[in-house]
Amino acid sequence: MERAPGGSPVGVDDPYAHVRRCDHVTDEGKCRWAVEQRHRDPEFADARSVEEFRCPAADPDGDWAWADCPHFRSTTAGTECIRCGLEERRLAHEDVRPLLEEHHLSYADGSARGKRQLDHEITVSLCRWCHAKVHNSWARIDDDASPDPDAVAEAETRKGRELDELSFESASERFGDRD
Repeated sequence: MERAPGGSPVGVDDPYAHVRRCDHVTDEGKCRWAVEQRHRDPEFADARSVEEFRCPAADPDGDWAWADCPHFRSTTAGTECIRCGLEERRLAHEDVRPLLEEHHLSYADGSARGKRQLDHEITVSLCRWCHAKVHNSWARIDDDASPDPDAVAEAETRKGRELDELSFESASERFGDRD
């Protein structure tokens, strides 16, 4: 199992198996990085330009895997825990800890993976409770898991506060009849 720089497990054997798409790939399958960051790697940008900026890793018939791209990145959108399915409930105007956290599956620490260096950022969303279980035990992110009872309680508390904010109270109910 892959490990964080501190030695704790990250919950996967292959981070690339949990990637849906690269952050730099457009809906048309083009490489946005090659267009916007051309100055950082002109050779890569020129190669993509020759192919009309087509991403060879995003092409199902292509000859690249995500790990082959030198500028690959896949970061989470953070709407639900990928392990237990708990949905994020953010409270506007309140400084409370989020239910979901970003969990790194790979680290740019120079550790070798076969002949390749792990230098790609790959993150997923985990609730705080699953995040702790993955780092503090042998729990895996692809386990069939249910939300922790404490996580459900916190989510329901936040849902109740959301509903209170959305409730409608007429002026006559708020102020009573003032005849």
